[in-house]
Amino acid sequence: MSKKLDKETMLKMYYKMIEIRFFELTATGLFKKGQIKGSIHPYIGQEAVGVGACFALNPGDYMTTTHRPHGHNLAKGAGMRRIFAEILGKVTGYNRGRGGSMHVAALETGTLIASAVVGGNIPIALGAALTSKMKKTSQVTLCFFGEGASNTGNFHESLNLAAIWHLPVVFMCENNIYAVSTPIYYSALIENISIRAKGYGIPGITVDGNDVIAVYKTNSEAVDRARRGDGPTLIEAKTYRWEGHYVGEPRVYRTREEEKGWKKRDPIKRLEKKLLEIQILNKENIVQIKEEIRKKVTEALQWALNSPLPSAEDATRFIYTD
Repeated sequence: MSKKLDKETMLKMYYKMIEIRFFELTATGLFKKGQIKGSIHPYIGQEAVGVGACFALNPGDYMTTTHRPHGHNLAKGAGMRRIFAEILGKVTGYNRGRGGSMHVAALETGTLIASAVVGGNIPIALGAALTSKMKKTSQVTLCFFGEGASNTGNFHESLNLAAIWHLPVVFMCENNIYAVSTPIYYSALIENISIRAKGYGIPGITVDGNDVIAVYKTNSEAVDRARRGDGPTLIEAKTYRWEGHYVGEPRVYRTREEEKGWKKRDPIKRLEKKLLEIQILNKENIVQIKEEIRKKVTEALQWALNSPLPSAEDATRFIYTD
């Protein structure tokens, strides 16, 4: 049965979306100061997809994510402290500081992999879903990927296999228009990625990815279908990343006017407006919530900064298994 979308759930989704936004803004700032090595791929602007999709899951359900994993992990229940520690390369991180920003995998909350390889996490989602089916558990696997990955062999082969085996998996395509700098209309002659589901005999649905409630309801139905044993669903959530593909990218392939237009459709502001209208929130609540989250983000970052770096003696540990 679908989870009930009550006032408490909507408020929690609002809180979580702000938490992700503030986390990402802080992480972006750390990178610009040279405190994070490698690169950062911000999730700013896409918060409604991760939150709406993950809130439809049970705690024991699985998830596979991409090179933009911070928001997904936070939405699934991972802690800010250990994600900050991971991207700062500290031993208290979810992967002992060895994964970094693009490979945060919080196994304790069901996140099996964050893959920087485009489409690389899709077959792994099938493996998790097959495990659930063979063990006859009720677990569902949620698989995030971008529209660029929908042009890979991994995507098509995985959808076909999931369909014929009726696997309990939901494919969540976050269509933010650009695969790095390539717009989707350069690489696909279709209006909606979701139409590709027809070729595999499974449901395909396109939803407004800036509407967290719409994403939640759509994914709840897909999760129910998967849990019943009726097989996979492909959901395309149309959204937009506010930043470049990575922090510092010049964004020469799109206009500032386009960016401003999408920012007017801010998913957080959109939910905030609805909560004000139905009197779940008032302006004073909003100020209090944001201040509370700012303090939690600051505290989590400080905890991570105070955590130790890996020792040289551990350089060869965790490479092989017994």
